[in-house]
Amino acid sequence: MKKLAAMLAGVALAMPIAAAAQDAAGTTKKDSYRFLIVPKVVHPWFDKVNDGAQMAAAALKAQTGAEIEIVYSAPQTADVVQQVQIVESAISTRPDGIAIDLLDPSGNRGSLEAAQSQDIPLVIFDSVPPEGMQIPYIGSDFCEQAKIAARRLVEVLGGEGEVAIMMGVPTAPNHSIRAECHREVFAEHPGIKVVAEGIDNDSIETAQQQAAAIMQANPGLKGWVASDAAGPIGIGQAIVEAGKQGQVTLVGLDNLPEMLDMIRSGVADSSSASQPELQGYWSVMLLWAQATGAPVPGYLDTGNAFLTKDNLGN
Repeated sequence: MKKLAAMLAGVALAMPIAAAAQDAAGTTKKDSYRFLIVPKVVHPWFDKVNDGAQMAAAALKAQTGAEIEIVYSAPQTADVVQQVQIVESAISTRPDGIAIDLLDPSGNRGSLEAAQSQDIPLVIFDSVPPEGMQIPYIGSDFCEQAKIAARRLVEVLGGEGEVAIMMGVPTAPNHSIRAECHREVFAEHPGIKVVAEGIDNDSIETAQQQAAAIMQANPGLKGWVASDAAGPIGIGQAIVEAGKQGQVTLVGLDNLPEMLDMIRSGVADSSSASQPELQGYWSVMLLWAQATGAPVPGYLDTGNAFLTKDNLGN
């Protein structure tokens, strides 16, 4: 009897442990998941984000057997109203998570709060959360990325010359942070003068038009930096069209194929690049982790790379 009593006591002690194991973080399981990826705008950089998201979906299916659907939905223009409409429409379909690159934190806040009120997991990529909102976010150090580019331009110009900044979408947190950090670097060098700032709204065509107009109005311009991935491509096109290769130095941003081609051909000196594929991959991984009840980090840094003709290869 004593042995039986001891065994029963052992079972009784084990039962709460077993129950706790069943409720352990990250153990909620489904046969299928549907995640929404919402970029700022239709853009090649975000195509790379989507590539990364699809890689994560394939990895999760291979490892867990679950069906993972990635719904990629981009606004046609960098319009926060369109972006909010996409998110609000998605909320009604109860996705298992939404990853979004914010166009305007104040404009996006309401739709993010609506998703949170329905316990829909959120991740912000290539941006930062609206003030006071606890949402996991993924990206690189936007300020450091900009400073790498601005310092390089100062170095190439020998600390002297007129420069211009392409700002991207001024309300977008990552773009505004980069623009401000470009200014901070240039302000440290008395010989550098910022003579113009363009706004391209993440459009290559608009960046080309803005750059062409700025160079025409400032014939002594010696260098360019940008705050978005579209900006340097449009700037490079304007430099070529104006016949100013070798006269105007471009230090670009990110790693789109056009940007890499301009470095190889000498239109651009270099680029300070984030890694969009990693941002897409880890956005899905963090959404999936939240959907399973697992804890996730508040911030995941995917890092920056400095690209030159020497380290790109052919």
